[in-house]
Amino acid sequence: MTKRTYEEFFIVEPDTPEEQIDAYIEQIKGIITAAGGTIDKVDKWGKRKLAYRINKFTEGYYVLIQFTSSPEPVQEIEHRMRVTDMVMRWVTVRIDEKLKKLAKKTKQREKRARKRPAAQPAAAVPAAPAPPMPGAPAPAEPAPAAGEQA
Repeated sequence: MTKRTYEEFFIVEPDTPEEQIDAYIEQIKGIITAAGGTIDKVDKWGKRKLAYRINKFTEGYYVLIQFTSSPEPVQEIEHRMRVTDMVMRWVTVRIDEKLKKLAKKTKQREKRARKRPAAQPAAAVPAAPAPPMPGAPAPAEPAPAAGEQA
């Protein structure tokens, strides 16, 4: 069975006690580890303002869990998110493909950087002033000083 990397992001109602949120996170972690997966990261962002009202709330408690597992526990987690009243919104994203693409781009950049010659210092030649743009007014000539004739 192939293991994939996922992010589970969810928003909990802001009036939910911290202990209840922690218990729910442990429940989710238990589902993942029971299926042979590993928890990579758990970020509790805390209460944040929502972009729009959800269930008459203007803020919510944000939680992000990153884990690696087979696809089976994801279905169970999504089912739990659907039936749990304190969860206002949630999304599961498979990120292993994105991580592969980022690693590939980084490798290509490093390869190009190694091929690129070292930067040469600029020549000590003063740059000539740029010609005026077409249609631009000509630079004003200095006015003659008092008592001088033009």
